[in-house]
Amino acid sequence: MATAKPINWMIKGQVIIACNCDYGCPCNVNGRPTPGKCEGGWTWHIEQGSYGDLRLDDLNIGLYANWPAAIHEGNGVATYLIDERANEPQRSALRALLEGDGGGPWGIFRKTFTELHGPRYVHGAGRPCELRPFRPIRCLRLLPVFRALTLNGRSIFSRSRCIEIHG
Repeated sequence: MATAKPINWMIKGQVIIACNCDYGCPCNVNGRPTPGKCEGGWTWHIEQGSYGDLRLDDLNIGLYANWPAAIHEGNGVATYLIDERANEPQRSALRALLEGDGGGPWGIFRKTFTELHGPRYVHGAGRPCELRPFRPIRCLRLLPVFRALTLNGRSIFSRSRCIEIHG
């Protein structure tokens, strides 16, 4: 029986990460989440990307999750978002990646979820906007059922790139 050869993929871009822990995210070094549970969100802007021969340039994806304890202990619930501008082949490729079928970080995360909801196709799932000065996030709230992502001013700002979330 022949096994299917995995599809080669590549993503280059920027990611904005937010979690409920103190600075440094202890989960990244096998530590315990600061408040005892982990709520995290990752929004990627794909500057250059491919899935096989399919281009994924200038698309955005997001993954938002809630674990009852440390990430590596599992039992997480997550949802994922895909840029509505993606055509059907791109949507299929991004679904495969975010559901963990292509390995990479999503393959690791997928092993920690008992539930994965999505995809939701959204306007500007992480659309970059013009360069703005750094402004701290004052309020980030991930709801347990992940029906909404609430941000003060509806924008996440980094030192070099602004990511706008629209729902």
